[in-house]
Amino acid sequence: MSDGYVKHDRKDGIATVTFHHPKSNSLPGHVLRGMAQAISDLGSDPSVRVIVLRSDGDKAYCAGASFDELVSIDSAERGLEFFSGFALVINAIRKAPVFVIGRIHSHTVGGGVGLACAVDIAYAHESASTRLSELAIGIGPFVVGPAVERKVGTGLFGLLSATPATRRSSAWCETHGMYAEVFPTIEALDARIEAHARELAAYSPEAMAELKKVMWKGTEDWDELLIERAKISGRLVLSDFTRNAIAEFKAQVAKR
Repeated sequence: MSDGYVKHDRKDGIATVTFHHPKSNSLPGHVLRGMAQAISDLGSDPSVRVIVLRSDGDKAYCAGASFDELVSIDSAERGLEFFSGFALVINAIRKAPVFVIGRIHSHTVGGGVGLACAVDIAYAHESASTRLSELAIGIGPFVVGPAVERKVGTGLFGLLSATPATRRSSAWCETHGMYAEVFPTIEALDARIEAHARELAAYSPEAMAELKKVMWKGTEDWDELLIERAKISGRLVLSDFTRNAIAEFKAQVAKR
């Protein structure tokens, strides 16, 4: 549990997948793969009509890729293996024949922005700012990029990617389509998610599965595309720039 976990439950047609890591809900490889497996398994369960993806804790929704794991990567092969975890999660969401609702309870960074964009519908708390931070550590939002671009468009994806130090507010994210709706309290956020999940659970699963296919039309090549993108990140993460940037960030955190 000290290295993070993924858990899930289901009730009345509503499944919830919850991930957590003690370091601001960062994502090591086993958490990414656990999320992908849970979403895939629940999506194939005929009793499940909707999935809610959330994280535990009251701080960050997701801090993106685990820095501890990034600095341990010592080959392009291991880099590919790690970044493929993001591809697995995004493709599991894409292929699930049910809607996946995201609960974005606080700020999110890097790969976490990818998760917020990959879900079919994201509801957020007003503190849920976003920052697409990858360029600052010598890589780029290559694997999560297609999911972000799909939600906000090519121009804004380019802007987000090229301004890795800039946080965008939840209001900005709502205006530009990343979030469906933003709420002033966690209670209001949870109430909206529960109400929408219950509504979806009452609808025809066949109709929702067909609608999901329509919504994701044009992404049929993502099984291959996201792995190709993972190869790019897996190569770049070996650079001295990335090693030094992560070491500097960790040193700053230690001084706080």
